[in-house]
Amino acid sequence: MHRTYSLRSQRAPTAAQLQSPPPPTSSTKSKFFGKGSLSHSFRKSAAGAMGPELARKLAQLIKMEKNLMRSIEITARERKDVAKQLSVWGESNDDDISDITDKLGVLVYEVGELEDQFIDKYDQYRITIKSIRDIEGSVQPSRERKQKITDQIAYLKYKDPQSPKINVLEQELVRAEAESLVAEAQLSNITREKLKTAFNYQFDSVREHAEKIALIAGYGKALLELLDESPVTPGETRPAYDGYEASKQIIIDCENALASWTFDSAAVRPTLSLAGHEEEYDDDVADLAEETEHLHTTEQQWEEENKQTA
Repeated sequence: MHRTYSLRSQRAPTAAQLQSPPPPTSSTKSKFFGKGSLSHSFRKSAAGAMGPELARKLAQLIKMEKNLMRSIEITARERKDVAKQLSVWGESNDDDISDITDKLGVLVYEVGELEDQFIDKYDQYRITIKSIRDIEGSVQPSRERKQKITDQIAYLKYKDPQSPKINVLEQELVRAEAESLVAEAQLSNITREKLKTAFNYQFDSVREHAEKIALIAGYGKALLELLDESPVTPGETRPAYDGYEASKQIIIDCENALASWTFDSAAVRPTLSLAGHEEEYDDDVADLAEETEHLHTTEQQWEEENKQTA
């Protein structure tokens, strides 16, 4: 076997990591527990049943996202196991199959590594969404206090319209309404700010993951071109395999492509049609990305997006 090169070895930081340092390990990752339908359902239902009423829907979303990330974690771990088994199976085959399946295993294993990294970056989105939930929870008491005073005033006006407590409660209501206005304004402002920040995190992580997966797929197909699939007749000897250096170089090229990828060099860009007018942002696209649907945007919008992700 020619185990000459592996993406699994220690590597220097990639260009994307230098441009935007990777986040800490996701808080959702577990070394001991995997996905269980019962635990997933319990976390989701419990989040929607407890805590301040105003924050329950978002709390349930956050728990669902945690379930999703745990599922991706399991997928990443199993994908790595699949990659290793592919290499184990191929080892006992002919030289060409043995070499190519080993290198394919390296690429599949790297997909699992990317899924692990995706979880860490995706968790930034989930943590940011949690800050909206926290401010929702802090606003709930002011809403309840205002409603309670309003109900007390209504009750006294019905039972004892001349009660001196009505004036006192009305003054308290004025103060409660002022506090509520401040809290509601803060909720509105923070919700917009954090929602935008959170989904920038999510879409950036999805974008990087998708483009790197597309790169790996392209180099994987290049590896398959080294496999001689021409049929042989019984007793005929297949030509000796001489693709070891080529397969090694494909893996090296793939590693270099992944290491040098940045948001600035992304191949896929959106197309926006505003007020019936469409502008395209043209850019040269690498050969391996030609099978990807190329979307474009205006130069100004693209620059604004880069500032947000910086």
